[in-house]
Amino acid sequence: MNLIGLDHVLTVLGAAAWSTEEQSRARVAGALAVTIYDGHTRDQGTPYLEHPLAIITLLATEIRVSQVETLLLALLHDALEVAPESEALLVQHLGVPFTGRLRAMTADHRLERRPKAAGDETRWRFKQAALPPEDLLVRLADRLHNLRDLAASPNVDRRRRFLQSLEDFYLPLADAARGLSPHLAVMRSLLHAEYVRHQQEVRL
Repeated sequence: MNLIGLDHVLTVLGAAAWSTEEQSRARVAGALAVTIYDGHTRDQGTPYLEHPLAIITLLATEIRVSQVETLLLALLHDALEVAPESEALLVQHLGVPFTGRLRAMTADHRLERRPKAAGDETRWRFKQAALPPEDLLVRLADRLHNLRDLAASPNVDRRRRFLQSLEDFYLPLADAARGLSPHLAVMRSLLHAEYVRHQQEVRL
């Protein structure tokens, strides 16, 4: 069960500074996040909700993102991955356009509730490369947090796969997208710094 409550979610979002309408939407999104991520843990054994909250903090403090919808997207970016059955609930409370953005950020095999198959990785990479700038920013922030969190993961193969995909796909994607917005330019720099850090660790 989640130990993280709605009040903490709203604090991390910085919702106190938002308009009344935005605060109302934040409360809805926050309550959904607490419900959907409840009972799910990462491979480190930590409550899953800690991950999207860390991404929000990264976006707000390191990238200087203040757009409400972008931060709410970060909060729920993995909702359909961990609980694809929650789609109807998301549509009901946050609308079709917002839920559609979440679908575009989620791998097809997760949405279809099946094991990963041949060709899924290629389709997933095309899907990410087609994201609009703000959605891509959230996806890259997700990748950055995962990379920073690798040391806490007991799965050695996960570490290898993440670093290989960073070199093969995410760095070139970030390079190609850096001219789309100042936020993506900063994200590109942060991903490259993370790559250099890991390379230095390998050489030590």
